[in-house]
Amino acid sequence: MTAPLLQLTNEGLFCPAGGFHIDPWEPVERAVLTHGHGDHARPGSTRYLAPEPGRSILDKRLATESGAPTIDTLRYGERQTIGDVSLSFHPAGHVLGSAQVRLEHRGEVWVVTGDYKRAADPTCAPFEVVRCDTLVTEATFALPIYRWPDATTEVRAIASWWRANAEAGRASLLYVYSLGKAQRILAELSALTDQTVYTHGAIEALVERYRDEGVEMLPTKPVQPEPKGTDWAGRLVMAPPSVRRSRWLKRFGDHETAFASGWMLLRATRKQRGLDRGFTLSDHADWPALIRTVQESEAERVLCTHGRPEVLARFLREERGLDAAVLATPYAGEEGSE
Repeated sequence: MTAPLLQLTNEGLFCPAGGFHIDPWEPVERAVLTHGHGDHARPGSTRYLAPEPGRSILDKRLATESGAPTIDTLRYGERQTIGDVSLSFHPAGHVLGSAQVRLEHRGEVWVVTGDYKRAADPTCAPFEVVRCDTLVTEATFALPIYRWPDATTEVRAIASWWRANAEAGRASLLYVYSLGKAQRILAELSALTDQTVYTHGAIEALVERYRDEGVEMLPTKPVQPEPKGTDWAGRLVMAPPSVRRSRWLKRFGDHETAFASGWMLLRATRKQRGLDRGFTLSDHADWPALIRTVQESEAERVLCTHGRPEVLARFLREERGLDAAVLATPYAGEEGSE
């Protein structure tokens, strides 16, 4: 193959032929973004290029005291030539507006997946297989133990837990990531109930962005305006994991806690976090989906990044005979998502 189309710099993954970085971790002149999570979309760059869906999320995430950033967008599948590179975005199925980045240069095709999942999600476009010569894939849950249960079954379990707590006179406090997970659960639950869900302010702000994009979810109300002494028994409250063990929780009185995340597959993790329940619902690909994606991409070379990249790269080399290696980045994957 020719010289690498992408290379690591101090600022992040750089494309010399196009003069841009993909999901840079330091401010750069031109940043191409895969999605709006804070470990991928950082403020401070001069100009951004991103997928059109989810634009309102990036407007919020990338704004600084000096004002709104310059964000250019492309529809999924639309191509743009930057320098000597043809670039297009393709659905990643991770969260609203998430995308894989396809780069074509002198007949060679690279794809950067960003974060992705293969499971159905009513809040975002489904993952699209993009064939390429080199695939840069996430590896957040790259261990054979990670195999997700049926998402519909997990959502029904959340609804049953909520109902059981209501019958016992308790509130249900569900920890979820503010962008993606919260909205997915609100959309999935709408097939089972029409009850209002109460939300932490960080979640409510992003729920409204999803509504602006036409995503249908359960009705929500922010927790904060509710008066002191409110009886929370029977209510479902969604909050980001960052509020665990904070004074914010004291208002809810008798309640049970749960966390919806791929990390909840392991009972030890639930116990370490002091949770009453855990629901295994992830916005990332599990082990079978990672292997399937590599195979369907028909890539000759695979670069694995964040999570457990060394495990996935070793498996692809030894078991599948591929040219596979680790691409070191600071991305934390779902455990560090917001």
